[in-house]
Amino acid sequence: MPQTQPAFGGMLRQLVDLGLFELDTEPLDAGIERRLKEFWEYTTCPRCDHPSIHTWESSDRVICRNCDFKPVYTYGTPFHEKHLTAGEVLLAYLLYADTLLSISQIAVLLDRAYKTVYYAIREVEAAVTRGFPLVWEQFQHSISGPTQVDESSTVCSGYKGQDPPRNSRYRGGSSRSGRSRWKGRHGDQITLVAACRDVLRVIRGHLGIDFETDLAPVMQEAEDLSQPLGEVWTDGLQAYRRMEYDHRIVVHDERYVSADGVHINQVECLFSLVKPWLRKFRGLSKQGLEQAAHTFGLIRSLNLVGASLEIVVDCLATGSLLSST
Repeated sequence: MPQTQPAFGGMLRQLVDLGLFELDTEPLDAGIERRLKEFWEYTTCPRCDHPSIHTWESSDRVICRNCDFKPVYTYGTPFHEKHLTAGEVLLAYLLYADTLLSISQIAVLLDRAYKTVYYAIREVEAAVTRGFPLVWEQFQHSISGPTQVDESSTVCSGYKGQDPPRNSRYRGGSSRSGRSRWKGRHGDQITLVAACRDVLRVIRGHLGIDFETDLAPVMQEAEDLSQPLGEVWTDGLQAYRRMEYDHRIVVHDERYVSADGVHINQVECLFSLVKPWLRKFRGLSKQGLEQAAHTFGLIRSLNLVGASLEIVVDCLATGSLLSST
């Protein structure tokens, strides 16, 4: 029986086997170690909650002088107890979030099992999401201009990751096996709602387009990160008319830029970037699509302000260490 070949990455696998790619993550490992140790010195002990953590350059462990707890510096973070080095974990996440490579292709590039890379990326993604607001507040203080808001529809793989899985007949397809059985709608339609202000990009996915349940969370996050939100520009969608913010509208049936300069070009540009990025997953569940879209917005914001890799590590460390202490 012939061995099944991946849809993408087969040639990349051959290049890796030929030794054309030799990843040296030692400089990245050292940078992560240094940054995490700095964070340990400003946190309390996870065991006794005492602010007496001490670190050494020559040791991979930190110590609490109060209770003598001696964890490794990666303790409590997505870098801890992985089959990947700290640098490989961060590299996998950055390739996932900042390129069009799929997780399968990243696994090939790192020469690791798919699940090893997948679960490492998911842990980093969750930690960065938690830590981003605190780091952004300290890192970026001068956000100005109007907040542009727009929405765009996409479709999730509604039958993917369901427990129990949806029945094919219920989905509108036939009972025969194989991909061709899907003759009905392939998943739920998700609305991506995005808010752009200056360098900030916030994007979320929801099932509908209602102000209270779909639009309000995006506006609230943008307001929390912008401090304050500022003037809001939207198109003429009915859901936007319930806003209580200082709100101006451009009617796209008439023009794309109003006579007084109102437009939503930044958001439309964001959607032109996020949609091909989402397609690399070849289908995401509702929850997966929501998280992926949100992650893209965070990384896009960091790129626009020229953030270094250390800022990503700061987000990760803040979301891991500070939330667990």
